[in-house]
Amino acid sequence: MPQPASSNVQEARQALAARLRELVKDAGLDGKDLAMLCGWHPSKVSRISTAKTQPSEDDIRAWCRACRAEDQAGDLIASLRAVEGMWLTWRRMERAGLRRSQEERLPLYQRTRWFRSYCSWALPGLLQTFQYTEDVLRAIQQQRVPIDDVADAVAARMERQRVLQDGQRLFAFLIEEPVLRNTLSASEAQGEQLERLLTVSRLPHVSLGVVPVAQQRRQLPVENFWIYDTTQVNVELVSGYLTLTQPSEVKTYADTFATLADMAVYGAKARRLITAAMSSLG
Repeated sequence: MPQPASSNVQEARQALAARLRELVKDAGLDGKDLAMLCGWHPSKVSRISTAKTQPSEDDIRAWCRACRAEDQAGDLIASLRAVEGMWLTWRRMERAGLRRSQEERLPLYQRTRWFRSYCSWALPGLLQTFQYTEDVLRAIQQQRVPIDDVADAVAARMERQRVLQDGQRLFAFLIEEPVLRNTLSASEAQGEQLERLLTVSRLPHVSLGVVPVAQQRRQLPVENFWIYDTTQVNVELVSGYLTLTQPSEVKTYADTFATLADMAVYGAKARRLITAAMSSLG
């Protein structure tokens, strides 16, 4: 099962700290020597080298200068930025509103050729109708975003859906069956959304699988996640948005997706579950 966000981020921080410790060792220094050369209190060196405190870019430059390894500062700063980019709280990501957070992901969608999406609580954005999107983003805005730019955010998400029309891309969507009945929309809007799923399920470059409730599971439901080609995973959690690019982490999510895909039904069987959910709307 995929690791929690805190574990992935902490591992990356520890890896950076280990590289900094190696510089000190290779330079023949100890923590007190480094602190003196940098003009720091020894406790700061200890906190950085044990990943209890994340260094700043200036800290890394000073560390490398003291270790006579200034040629490695650029690579270490790049690693620091990667760590900082792994985890974004929703508050930080959406501080300028919802539209910007939608638009910032567009380049990723445009360069991806193989999408894999798993959803356990809401339908993936690429499959959402206009009204479903508006209802979902309105609920998010009311819960946590002081800026009301929902109309612009909906338009940005609709623009992003253009990638679904490109037959040169491949899409594999996995949806837990309860998602078909989870809704923030009125029954009419939910019915239109389910009709949209029926249409998409027949596209030749799209695989739409529904994981039925009535079965003995080999994998419990997990958090919503997207896999972009074989290079990046994004995970949506209650508190924030996680980006993973380490090959081993991407593989973990790919393996989880494969297990869930084996449990799903497709084609006519999936459409029967969607139709049943439509019937339950009355």
